[in-house]
Amino acid sequence: MEKRALGSLEVSLVGLGCNNFGMRCDADESRVVVHAALDAGINFFDTADVYGGTRSEEYLGQALAGHRDEVVIATKFAASVDDDPMHRGASARWVKEAAEGSLRRLGVDCIDLYQQHRPDSDVPIEETLEALNDLVREGKVREIGNSNFSAEQIAEADAVSKKNEWARFVTAQNQFNLLHRQPVRDLLPACVEYDLAVLPFFPLSSGLLTGKYRRGEATPSGTRLASMGEEVSARVLSDRNFDQLDFLEQFATAREHTLLDLAFAWLAAQPAMGSIIAGATKAEQIQANVAAVAWKLSDAEVAEVSDGLDAIRAAAKSES
Repeated sequence: MEKRALGSLEVSLVGLGCNNFGMRCDADESRVVVHAALDAGINFFDTADVYGGTRSEEYLGQALAGHRDEVVIATKFAASVDDDPMHRGASARWVKEAAEGSLRRLGVDCIDLYQQHRPDSDVPIEETLEALNDLVREGKVREIGNSNFSAEQIAEADAVSKKNEWARFVTAQNQFNLLHRQPVRDLLPACVEYDLAVLPFFPLSSGLLTGKYRRGEATPSGTRLASMGEEVSARVLSDRNFDQLDFLEQFATAREHTLLDLAFAWLAAQPAMGSIIAGATKAEQIQANVAAVAWKLSDAEVAEVSDGLDAIRAAAKSES
């Protein structure tokens, strides 16, 4: 599979998001998914201390036993691990404590990519970056990244790192997909300017971009949307979203591809794209994700998709 650079790291264009481990997948099921990813050429595995109540890191570490030299492991800190208010945030104390916990659960002596899961308005970014720099200097972390940061916060962090000659963020992990294209206007330009690789999560928009949801039909049981409740499901399965899905599916079908293929191919064609992080609970999902990036969209096709979606959104806004 095509590889992309995350700082000094080289990762597969499709990565495996491990947020299902410890929730929808037990240890054995997680191992099956991880090994299917390895067989498909995926070498990038993204988790977080908070996923599955810390079980995701444990299951991932167990599944990757014997494969450490073949893979790039990313995890995160800052979200609430439990009910203890001291076990969250981006203070220097918690950065170091959280890292030790992740290293122990993963069963490794170094985290390849350690990411701040969300901004922390209570802690100066200088404090967080200095603590992360210490981890890099100690050899416990290779590269650092951010998640859910704004363009302005990325710029601020980069300036602080450069001023102090500290390790700098090399990745930005944000929600980004064909139905959520805000990053095109702000995040991507910042990542290009400050040389960060983008790691989009929810590339399939919670399943909307798989084609499994149909206008006027009940939400399929067992899907992510079904578990979110009727109110959330109704908001997501809006007429505007279905209008966009209809357009996208027609575009893909006309080129003998699927909606899922288009979701991955469009992201892969975006500037500063690193690895497209997609969760999976079955081997066949991984195989479909990997096959999707074989489709290389031209600049004209990327523009046609974006223009078509913009037109649909503009029409919906004028009618509201």
